[in-house]
Amino acid sequence: MDATLQCLSPRREGEGKTALVTGLAGFTGRYVAAELQAAGYRVVGTSVPGHAEGEGLLAVDLTDRAAVAAAVAQVQPDVVVHLAAIAFVAHADIGQFYNVNVMGTRNLLEALAAQAKKPSAVLVASSANIYGNADLPLLDEQTPPAPANDYAVSKLAMEYMARLWMDKLPIIITRPFNYTGVGQHENFLLPKIVAHFRRKSPTIELGNLHVWRDFSDVRMVAASYRALLDHAPAAAGHAYNICSRTAYSLGEALAMMNDIAGYDIDVRVNPAFVRANEVVRLVGDNSKLAGVVGAINPVPLAQTLRWMYEA
Repeated sequence: MDATLQCLSPRREGEGKTALVTGLAGFTGRYVAAELQAAGYRVVGTSVPGHAEGEGLLAVDLTDRAAVAAAVAQVQPDVVVHLAAIAFVAHADIGQFYNVNVMGTRNLLEALAAQAKKPSAVLVASSANIYGNADLPLLDEQTPPAPANDYAVSKLAMEYMARLWMDKLPIIITRPFNYTGVGQHENFLLPKIVAHFRRKSPTIELGNLHVWRDFSDVRMVAASYRALLDHAPAAAGHAYNICSRTAYSLGEALAMMNDIAGYDIDVRVNPAFVRANEVVRLVGDNSKLAGVVGAINPVPLAQTLRWMYEA
């Protein structure tokens, strides 16, 4: 992690503390757990019933208010990282965006606020998708929201709902921009591209090629979350972009993979993969985050892609 975020190298601030991570078995959850454990936390997580089991992992349906309350009462967390959500923008069941992302989050906050022992920090992961197609070179936390799909609308609604609990809980809202790494599902863009190169596929079908994204490394995201927990008194009550400040076009990402894999893949546009209301450019300003946790040194995208390719 020293190469990822030198200023955020884990100390042992979590010694003797329990961290509750919802969505622990998911892509981001595994990296957040490793980051928190390295900082000394005992990590307990939740997962959708039937999807994952193991030590320190509770099967909890976030839309089940009583089950969430029981889990929180059992864990008695010192800090919370709320990652569990429907996160795939093209997810087929629109109702789940709102049931899980909004009501599931409300159930969690209600349960936490009801405890005699309140956590010192509750980090709630939103999304930079709330900004939509804002025509700005860099999007900061004051950029007016303009969500362009149901996923983004659900995350913005979640933010507004969470603010109703800020007088009762030390809530930190994060707005991660696109990020990737080893273990992310292939229905996301960069893992799909990397997987094609790993298989030596001669062709790949993609959607809109004219998009620019601020891609971060999942390890940097996890380190940023841990650092925000550590700075909870100053960080609480605010939203923070988690990003690199750098825009990469899809063509640039493909060129990096051509270089890493040693051959040029034939790219074909499949109209079925072109999303309506596609956000064209999504690049963030991380100055507010850096002002709280210190200078940030993002991992170059080519380095992250090589890590994924060679894993």
